[in-house]
Amino acid sequence: MFDNQDDGFGAEPFPTAAKPQEPAKATVVKLPKADPDVAAALAAIAAEGLTGRQLRAARRLAQSHKLTPASDHDAVRLLRLAGIDPFNRSSMLDTISPIASPSPGTELGPAATDGTASGKETGRELTALPGDGVRLPQNVRPIRAPTPEQRSDMNQAAEILRMQQEIARRRRRKLALLFARMLAFVFIPTFVAGWYYFRLATPMYATKSEFVIQQAGPAASSSLSGLFSGTALATSQDSIAVQGYLQSRDAMMRLDADAGFRDHFKDTKIDPLQRLAVDATIESAYKTYKKYVKISYDPTEGLVKMEVVAADPQTASDWSSQLISYAEEQVDHLTQRLREDQMKDALASYEDAADAMKEAQRTLIGLQEKFQVLSSEAEIGLLTAQISGLESQLTQERLSLAQMESNENPNQARMEPVKQRIATLEEQVAQLRSKMTESTAGGESLARVQGELLVAQADVQTRQVMLAQSLQSMETARTEANRQVRYLSVSVSPTVTDEPAYPRAFENTLVAMLILLGIYLMVSMTAAILREQVTA
Repeated sequence: MFDNQDDGFGAEPFPTAAKPQEPAKATVVKLPKADPDVAAALAAIAAEGLTGRQLRAARRLAQSHKLTPASDHDAVRLLRLAGIDPFNRSSMLDTISPIASPSPGTELGPAATDGTASGKETGRELTALPGDGVRLPQNVRPIRAPTPEQRSDMNQAAEILRMQQEIARRRRRKLALLFARMLAFVFIPTFVAGWYYFRLATPMYATKSEFVIQQAGPAASSSLSGLFSGTALATSQDSIAVQGYLQSRDAMMRLDADAGFRDHFKDTKIDPLQRLAVDATIESAYKTYKKYVKISYDPTEGLVKMEVVAADPQTASDWSSQLISYAEEQVDHLTQRLREDQMKDALASYEDAADAMKEAQRTLIGLQEKFQVLSSEAEIGLLTAQISGLESQLTQERLSLAQMESNENPNQARMEPVKQRIATLEEQVAQLRSKMTESTAGGESLARVQGELLVAQADVQTRQVMLAQSLQSMETARTEANRQVRYLSVSVSPTVTDEPAYPRAFENTLVAMLILLGIYLMVSMTAAILREQVTA
């Protein structure tokens, strides 16, 4: 900014400076031939290599002090003789030092000769600036008129400068329009959202709770089905079913009937954006329910996490406890039908086996009463024993008879009783044998009685086995039903909080700004693409 080497006009003349002389005349300095000191001083000044800017400044300064220099170099010489440094910037408001007497043979202008009686004249100095001082001079280049090529370059540079200024002006206008659009579509809506979240929104209190659905521990099993027993995978379906029920309209309506869900959100203390209308429908209430009752399921741990939000902390805690009780009822209902079906079938099978067993027992007792036989085997054993005894006696009598007949003169009187006893024994044995196999007018044969009794006894034994199996099946079903029982264990109980959890003013405002900014960018890009397609 304060560079003294160039004044910004290059080889062009300064606008307020005098017109440059012809090149041939500008280089000729008319000096008295009899004054070698002036010629030597001018030669020394020319040897300093002063720039065109410095020489023009010296001429203007000399003219302002009413000096009449013959050339630019002569202006430097005259100023130095007057005690003025032509290259030191001084304030024009300060007075200059007195003019010194010129040396003999020096030509001074009117301003130097018509001084006051005291020989002094006052002026104003330029204020000293950084960079002023003694500088090494540069060679003076003669002033040349610009060539056509230079004029063309200058015109091109001026056109480029004008284009740059126009581009800068358009850029400033576009930036102003962009800022106005951002202010209208992003910043003002973000400010409104932040004002709502920070000033108007009703504080909401959140109550968090966690519970897990567990299964009764089964007996030890080596099958693959028991690998996942007792883990979260075994009860994942039940947890998902409970989660779905708690997020259903049925749960919302039960909570409304038991704890007044809709009446709470219709309270005038709640801000208008979160408040339910007085004539709110079930659908609008259900939307509010899903917004403020959040339930999630963690499959890795098997936990069901629930967060209930309300305008009052005690109300939020009560709602959470009520929903947990609904979940417990739902868990009981999930396996109740299965357990009832299993026990119902097993109990019916056992009752049928018991009735069949009783019927078989009644049939066996009827046969025993009918045939007056307690046990066919005992009757057969008794008859067999009688036949064996009679057979023994018959054998002895036959032996006695044979002995008597072996005499030369057997005694008939003694032999006759023996023969009668033998006949009686044979008849008795025949009767006993026929009693075992032949039916008589007085009753059935022992073989038939034994057969029917054996069938009845076999039926009784079969019914006993079936009854035992039914009893075992019923016990197994009871064990399986007990294993199907689900338990809801609360790991984190609902507690009353003392600080509101919502709204999260800063996060919500930031999210609103990002959403508005994203919408603005999408609309701007779409408009730019359409504009380009239309103008293409």
